[in-house]
Amino acid sequence: MKFVRSTRRVFARATVLPFLVRVGIAICGLVAMYTAWPLDVAARPYGGVLGVVALYPAVAPRGRAATIAALVVVAGWLVATVGFGAEIALWRVLTLATMLYLGHTLTALAAVLPYDAVVNLDVVGIWLARALAVVLISAVLTVVALGLSADLAGGAFLAATLAGLAGAVGATLLLARLVRRA
Repeated sequence: MKFVRSTRRVFARATVLPFLVRVGIAICGLVAMYTAWPLDVAARPYGGVLGVVALYPAVAPRGRAATIAALVVVAGWLVATVGFGAEIALWRVLTLATMLYLGHTLTALAAVLPYDAVVNLDVVGIWLARALAVVLISAVLTVVALGLSADLAGGAFLAATLAGLAGAVGATLLLARLVRRA
């Protein structure tokens, strides 16, 4: 009963832009989830559980919900490609990357934006414009990298991949150290 009262209060006090941010999180989560998982799995009763996991970050943006949803999406991608032999298509990769990034950045915005806040449209608009710029640049770089990967097959491609992984690990360790210091 207390849950119903608090839910009614939230819906009565919610303002438009924070609500739309949470709707964006839900849409991104659902699109990512059902793009990643194979149709054979998503059409079964598990599909409802996948939907709940995808919607959870929109309901509770603070905490680990977005991380759990992203991990379930990645698990779905692995199940589809390794377990079911799904073709790795560029549109699926770009869709998943876009939806995961937009869902993540909108969840970060919703985590600091109370559901009843009065927010100027420019705040959310600039936030989305920056996120869409990152998505566009990433998509272009992905297509260019895929085009170059055919030319760099063999030892050079392996060396570049290992150097990139080492750089990513190094950057992660540096950021973790800086966060602990702060």
